[in-house]
Amino acid sequence: MKREAILVVDDEPPMRKYLSANLKARGYDVTTAEDGTQALQLVQERTFDLLILDIMMPGPDGLALVQAVRRDSSVPVIMLSARGRESDKVQALDLGADDYLTKPFGVEELLARLRAALRRADTSAKTSLATYRREDLEVDFAARRARLKGADVSLTQKEYEVLAYLARNAGKLLTHRQILQAVWGAQYGDEADYLWTYIRRLRRKLEPEPQRPRYLLTESGMGYHMPSAE
Repeated sequence: MKREAILVVDDEPPMRKYLSANLKARGYDVTTAEDGTQALQLVQERTFDLLILDIMMPGPDGLALVQAVRRDSSVPVIMLSARGRESDKVQALDLGADDYLTKPFGVEELLARLRAALRRADTSAKTSLATYRREDLEVDFAARRARLKGADVSLTQKEYEVLAYLARNAGKLLTHRQILQAVWGAQYGDEADYLWTYIRRLRRKLEPEPQRPRYLLTESGMGYHMPSAE
């Protein structure tokens, strides 16, 4: 059975040891790095199934690191920080992080979020549903990609998952809680900033006029929906 490879990046030795020991005890293949420079080198040399990144550390910090990783990879990323400000969470998500945990946290909470991220990243879960088409937009569920006017759109894994869930349910109003639990996991439901961040990013990439969307539509105070396929 394949052991998922996880990279833990934190400049505090006790935290690296704590995370590494707990993850190894659950059967994960764990590699650690003490700063952003070492982490970037490891990411270039090896393939990981998930990254756990501290935000505040020497060299490139966690935000710069996730931004660099997102240039050519959709590997799931969980950010760690001692700062719990909403603006920090939104910034991390906006740069491409999949999840965010504020220190201190319980190991079971981290493991639950880690398992959820790995399940979502499992490419064996691809479906053979028909492609969603509406005007210039196509969402190809089998290939896990989106096209605009026939050209591929570069999406992170999480961006694709939000778009695909909305497209599979085109014509239906989906509440914030429905989308969060479908994409992030059953333990979510109140993290409206997660969803808002990804909808905003998708609109920038897909909508001719992001301020006047025609694909990703908002129902104020309720949720989002996409128009039915043509």
